[in-house]
Amino acid sequence: MELSMDKGNEFVEATQDPAGTAAWKHQLDQYAPGASDWVVGAVFGGTYQRDGLELRDRQMLNMAALAAMGGTEPQLTGHIRTAVENAGMSREDVAECFVHLMPYIGVPKTLAAMRCMQAAFDG
Repeated sequence: MELSMDKGNEFVEATQDPAGTAAWKHQLDQYAPGASDWVVGAVFGGTYQRDGLELRDRQMLNMAALAAMGGTEPQLTGHIRTAVENAGMSREDVAECFVHLMPYIGVPKTLAAMRCMQAAFDG
């Protein structure tokens, strides 16, 4: 698998708002300089560039994993925004993802995911 900072940066610029990008990069680099470069190159310039899944599929998987983990509200909110704004998902699609997860992750985590959904739509 090829890792590409250029492709990673292109992906980030196309799918994330500049303020949000600056925030997570600062949070990573503040104590671990260069950590955000790894995320850009390996995750967005590598994993996201692989064949086999469309961005919509990747966002659905990301939302499911983050909702199941819990404690990931900023990241889940960001992925919900990306799903709706860049991956072709409707608000109803996102809500249905969380409803589908409810028997697997429980009501409290589903409610937390719904709060993230509301924050993404209001923000």
